Amino acid sequence: MGHTERSAVGEVRRELREFLRHCSGQEQTDAAELLVSELVTNALIHTRHGAVVTATATAARLRVEVQDFASEDLPAPYVPNADDGTHGRGLILVRSLADAWGVEAQALGKTVWFELHGGRL
Repeated sequence: MGHTERSAVGEVRRELREFLRHCSGQEQTDAAELLVSELVTNALIHTRHGAVVTATATAARLRVEVQDFASEDLPAPYVPNADDGTHGRGLILVRSLADAWGVEAQALGKTVWFELHGGRL
């Protein structure tokens, strides 16, 4: 998805939900939608260069990757303080809900990914 508009987040959620409709349980679908929303929002807000979302599912796991095209530093989990409101919690959610996650530097930009294991995947 190459959109830089935040409305793209809803579109990505809908596409992921449709992709998972026949291969994942509701709990995993809900978690995947939340996590992809966080990663796409981060990519759109922090890079302003759009993002590409890729999802792959096997019988044992779901892997979602969000690649951006900015040559900024790699993201790191952040501990928000009381003054931050709801900002700064995206990677904390990813770390808490995903079975695995990581960041990979690319020639241009980076890919942030998460995996969910088990369930009906």
